[in-house]
Amino acid sequence: MKQTEKTLLEQMQIGDFEIEQRKTLFSLTDANIAALKSAKPIIDANIDDLVSKFYELQTSIPEISLLIGDADTLNRLRHAQRKYVVDLFYGLYDLEYVNNRLRIGLVHKRIGVEPKLYLSAMYALKRLLYDLLTQEIQDLGQREEVLAALEKLLLFDISLVFDTYIRSLLSEIEISKEKSDQYAQDLEYKIKERTRQLEHLSRTDPLTGLLNMRHLVDILTGTLRAAQRRAEPVSLVYIDIDDFKALNDTRGHQYGDEVLRILGASIAKVSRKEDSCFRYGGDEFCIILPNCTEDAALELYKLRLSEEVLDKSKEIVLSIGIVQTGPLEYLEPEALIRKADRRMYKAKQAKKSRLKNTDMNTLRYDPSGSSSKEYNDNKVRDKK
Repeated sequence: MKQTEKTLLEQMQIGDFEIEQRKTLFSLTDANIAALKSAKPIIDANIDDLVSKFYELQTSIPEISLLIGDADTLNRLRHAQRKYVVDLFYGLYDLEYVNNRLRIGLVHKRIGVEPKLYLSAMYALKRLLYDLLTQEIQDLGQREEVLAALEKLLLFDISLVFDTYIRSLLSEIEISKEKSDQYAQDLEYKIKERTRQLEHLSRTDPLTGLLNMRHLVDILTGTLRAAQRRAEPVSLVYIDIDDFKALNDTRGHQYGDEVLRILGASIAKVSRKEDSCFRYGGDEFCIILPNCTEDAALELYKLRLSEEVLDKSKEIVLSIGIVQTGPLEYLEPEALIRKADRRMYKAKQAKKSRLKNTDMNTLRYDPSGSSSKEYNDNKVRDKK
């Protein structure tokens, strides 16, 4: 249930039992209540004069005068104070009486009445009541009974008002804590998100969207260790764009960047979710394929990638080297990269030799650079 759906008594968890317990704590007995009721005629006869004197004292205090502010507010306060003084001697201190005391405390807290000002006002009221009762009650025994009972009731009232003050302060602290916690959570989320973005930027090549070379060796090392534990093969693909410098020089760097973006997007499209794709530098790319044989990598990157690139641009020609390591023996990461680089270089040289010995008018276009037979011949020579 929301706070606004509860009464002030419910919020403070005060009922009949709590009221009786407080009366017991302050020794407010039925005899005391009877003594207060006996003084009611005196209060009724002098209430207007007493309230006037009370506010003469209060408005002489600059802080209180500033809080009151205007004549309309002062008149409302006079009316409320008149009712309060009458209630003090009415003899009925039930839930309604307590609820009114609690509301006074809540209002005082909301308008900024400091506890010291409230206590000084209660002391002033007590002195006025004591003076009036001392003057009007001639019987010394009765006077002492009434004054003692009034002391207890005023303490009873003050305890209620201060409970409201304290509860309001605790609520403010709790609200502030919740706001602080929420702010801290929001800040933590923003820091984590920003850290994630920065980590992503530090790992990613901004032009192609692939991973950059900075993390190639670390990721390859982790992949090889995992493969060794599971006795699985790992393949590394090394890709280079043929005559990329000539494309840059003749078509411009913007076109060269577009070629790199096309190849990056093609690599990402044909790769598996578990593959790690890198722009290794310039026009070179590396792909780590966990649990993948060299023949499977050949099909994926010599055939599917070439078809994907050809579909987007007929000017992009690739040289590709593929090396498998494991599951029996595993190369070190740097050695695996060098071997794949050599395979790529041999594929590029094989194409150049083929171009020298072939009539350019009869040469069939091969976007992957070399045939599967040439690639397998390169593998044999590489092993030798």
